[in-house]
Amino acid sequence: MKPQRIITALSLLMGVYTTPLAAQQPLNFTVKAGEIKTPVSPNMWGIFFEDINLSADGGIYAELVKNRSFEFSTPLMGWSVPRNAVASGQIVVVNRQEDHPSNPRFARITMPATRSFEIVNEGFRGMGIKSGEQYNFSLYARQQEGAAVKLTVTLLDDAGKEIGSTTVSPAGSSWQQYKASFTAAATASKGKLKVTFSGNGVIDVDMISLFPQHTWKERSNGLRTDLVQLLADLHPGFLRFPGGCIVEGRELVNRYQWKKTVGDVNDRELIINRWNNEFPHRATPDYFQSFGLGFFEYFQLSEDIGASPLPILNCGMACQFNSGEVVAVNELDPYIQDALDLIEFANGDVTSKWGALRAKMGHPAPFNLKMMGVGNEQWGPQYVERYTIFAKAIKSKYPDIKLINSLGPGPDGDRFTFLNDTLRKLNADILDEHYYSSPEWFLSNAARYDSYDRKGPKIFAGEYAAHSKGVGNGDNKNNWQSALAEAAFMTGLERNTDVVVMASYAPLLAHVDGWQWTPDLIWFDNLRSYGTPNYYVQKLYANNKGTAVVPMLKGNQVISGQDSVYASTVVDDATGELVIKLVNASATVKPVAVAVQGVKSIAANGKLTTLRSDDLQGLNSLDRPTGISPEEKNIDIKGKTIRTDIAPWSFYVIRAKINK
Repeated sequence: MKPQRIITALSLLMGVYTTPLAAQQPLNFTVKAGEIKTPVSPNMWGIFFEDINLSADGGIYAELVKNRSFEFSTPLMGWSVPRNAVASGQIVVVNRQEDHPSNPRFARITMPATRSFEIVNEGFRGMGIKSGEQYNFSLYARQQEGAAVKLTVTLLDDAGKEIGSTTVSPAGSSWQQYKASFTAAATASKGKLKVTFSGNGVIDVDMISLFPQHTWKERSNGLRTDLVQLLADLHPGFLRFPGGCIVEGRELVNRYQWKKTVGDVNDRELIINRWNNEFPHRATPDYFQSFGLGFFEYFQLSEDIGASPLPILNCGMACQFNSGEVVAVNELDPYIQDALDLIEFANGDVTSKWGALRAKMGHPAPFNLKMMGVGNEQWGPQYVERYTIFAKAIKSKYPDIKLINSLGPGPDGDRFTFLNDTLRKLNADILDEHYYSSPEWFLSNAARYDSYDRKGPKIFAGEYAAHSKGVGNGDNKNNWQSALAEAAFMTGLERNTDVVVMASYAPLLAHVDGWQWTPDLIWFDNLRSYGTPNYYVQKLYANNKGTAVVPMLKGNQVISGQDSVYASTVVDDATGELVIKLVNASATVKPVAVAVQGVKSIAANGKLTTLRSDDLQGLNSLDRPTGISPEEKNIDIKGKTIRTDIAPWSFYVIRAKINK
C-alpha cells in the first residue's frame, strides 16, 4: 500500500476532518473521450439474492402466514393453539408421507357440538396490514362424513383488536381449495391472523394462506411491491439466485434443489433454512424455506426488472465451512442432470419436458438463460474435479452457456491461489471473486484489476461489502464510511470492465427483526423499507453505467487513491453524454479540473449528482430512509474543462453532453 493510501484509509476509518492551511491548487485530470478503452458489460451492475435475513419468506415473498402447511420441524410452530386442545386431540397434525411426500402434513380439527375453536398465526415477526388493502385468504380443506364446520377468518391488529374478517364454508369430503377476500379497516405493523372453527364434526385443513391483493404485478403467488420496486430502480444487469450458501446447504440433504421449487405451490417441498442456527448471536429456529418463491418466480422477477437470470446450482458439495460433505464423483449424474434440465426449463421448446412445465406455469416464451454458476463458495481439488465434469457435460450440450466458477470465500490466500491458477489453465469462462473486508481494504484495492490478464477468464465480483466492525459478528452497520469505500473500489471495477464483467453487493435484503448477517443493502420491516447509503452507491453506478470506458488520467496514471481521489469515466452512446465518477475519501475539499480531449464541444450545462455526508457513521433508517441519498443540481461548464470542488467524504457523478 502506498503511504498516501494509508493516510487516506486511516482518515476515513477514524473520521478525522482536516482543514487545508491554504487554498488548494486544483487537481488536473484528463479524460480522453475519443479513446474507447473497452465496452461496458451490459450485465455489469447486478443483484445478488439469497434467502438470508428473512429475505424470501417474511420478506419479498408476500405470503403473510408462517408455517402455512404445518411442515416446520415443530408442526404447529407459528400457530397459537390452546394447550388443552392439543392434549385432548381436538387438533392433531396428520402425516401422510406415503401419499403426499412433498407436503405430508395437515391439521385435523375435531369439533364437539355447539363449540368453537380458534388458532392464531403470528406471521413473520408479525403481519404488516394496511388499512383499506384487500387481503386474499385461501386454504385447502375437506369435511369428514357428517361434519358441518365453518371458518371465520379474522385479522387482528397489534393489540389483538379485530380489523377485518370473512367466512369460509368448506363442503365435501375431498380436498378442495377455498378462497375469500376482505378489506382491512386499520393498519397494523405486527398483526395476526385468527381462524375460528365453529360447528361440529371433523375437518382437515392445509395450506392456510393470506396475501395482499396488491402484490408486484397483482400476481396471486406474488411478491412485495415496495421491495421489488427498490430492486427495479437499480436497473440491474443480472439477478443471481438463489445464493449463496443456500445453494450448498449445511449438508447435502438440505441443499437447494430447483426441481422441488417449481410447479404447483402446494406440491413444493419445504426444508429448513441453513441460516436458522448458523450464528449463535442471531439463532432463528423458525426459519424455513417454503419455496413459494422458487426458480420460476426468480426467472420471472429477472424478466420483470430487466435483469439477465444467473442461477447457481449445487455441484455435489455441501458447505465446506460446516459439514464438508460431498457426493461421490461416480454419483454426480443427478446433479449434472439438474443443470441440463434447468437450461431446458429456462430455454427449452414447449414440447420438451421442462419447457412444457414452464409453459404450464404461465410462461411459454423462453427466459433466455445465458449463464449459470457451478457451485457457490467451494474450494480445493475436490471442487475442480467436480467442476470439470459439470463443464464437460454442460458445454457438450449447450456450448453457448457461460459458466461461473468459484474462487473460494476470499480474494487471496492458498485456496484462492490454487483455484485461480487451476481454473485459468482450464480456460474457465468467468471466475467468481468474493470479498468482505474493512473499508480500508476496499480503498487500498481499488486498483486490484488494473494489472489483471486481459486474455484470461473474465471476473465476477460476486459478493462484496465493506464491513465496519469485522466480518460475521453482527455489529456491522451500513454507514456512510462503508458506502464511500465501496464507491471508491467500484471505480476500479468500472475502469476494468474488459476484465470485470459483473459485480454485485451482498447480501441484498434484511428484516429489521429477523436478520442473521450484517451489513445488507436494503432493510425492511413488515410495512416499510429503505435503501442504505450502500444501496444508493450501487444505484448511481447502475443508473450511470454508460456504454464504453474511456481513459481518465492524472498525468500518465489512472486516478486510484492519489490525493485521496478515485475516478472512472464512461461515455453513454444512448444519450450522447460523458459520465464522470469522482470519489473524495478524505476530510478536505478537493478542487478538480477535468480537461476533456477528443470532443468538438461540451454543453455548457451538465448535471451533478452528489452522495455525501459529514458523518462517516451516518445511517439511513426506517424513520429516515433518505437521510443519505443522492441530490441533483446543474453544473456550469466552460469550454472543454469541467471544474468542481469535491466535498469531503463524497461521491460525485457528472453527466455532460458531448459533441464528438
